[in-house]
Amino acid sequence: MKRILSIFIFAIILAGCSANVSSEKPNTGGEQAVKATKQNTSSQKDSSDEYQPNSQVTDDRSLLKVGQTFSDDKGKAVLKNIKQVNQTYKMGDVELTVKEMKLIHLRPDYSMIDYFHVLTHAEEFDFVKVFVEIKNTSSKKVNVAPIALMKTNTGETFDWNKDIYLEGLNGELEDRAEKSGNLGFIVNAPSGHAHDKDADKKKAEIKWIEITTSDVFDHNHKKISDAQKIKIKF
Repeated sequence: MKRILSIFIFAIILAGCSANVSSEKPNTGGEQAVKATKQNTSSQKDSSDEYQPNSQVTDDRSLLKVGQTFSDDKGKAVLKNIKQVNQTYKMGDVELTVKEMKLIHLRPDYSMIDYFHVLTHAEEFDFVKVFVEIKNTSSKKVNVAPIALMKTNTGETFDWNKDIYLEGLNGELEDRAEKSGNLGFIVNAPSGHAHDKDADKKKAEIKWIEITTSDVFDHNHKKISDAQKIKIKF
């Protein structure tokens, strides 16, 4: 739990850190990413229907059946697996609803390659995406991260700073406020080493993920609720 606490303390500055990383790279849409983060942080969303397309990642809302594809100016996405979850989990006064989980194969447009090179040098890759809604049911401001850590059945582990969406879901949540959006993590990323090419072709099947939220903190960064571990199977 101390690890999660440490992760969360840094998570509250995620938007700022993400903006700095993005702005150092030319032609990556970093400026738009910062604007998107700020907009999503302040907006109140009630459902996935109100979700606005991400500035970096291809819109997958039309992908509802395995094998479907969608292309836009950010790349081409192919749906490999999907799970409608629609489960709500409580951390004290905070409610986290996991709406859906998808496994998507993405071939980014050339203009977006630099953005993803922070995490992988592959020209195309798979990623796991979860769409969540998070709600503060109390009359007091809280700090929380819906996903502080994520691991898969293949043994890969990711923390919040490997999220590819950067939609400002971590950090402060005003009294009675709600946020919704995506978090996504590149999985089975090729190593890029010549002697590992055969191994890279044999990608392990993603059967489940385990999400660990952050603890919930008050405005003074005092812990008021424990983190949750949530396992979701495809």
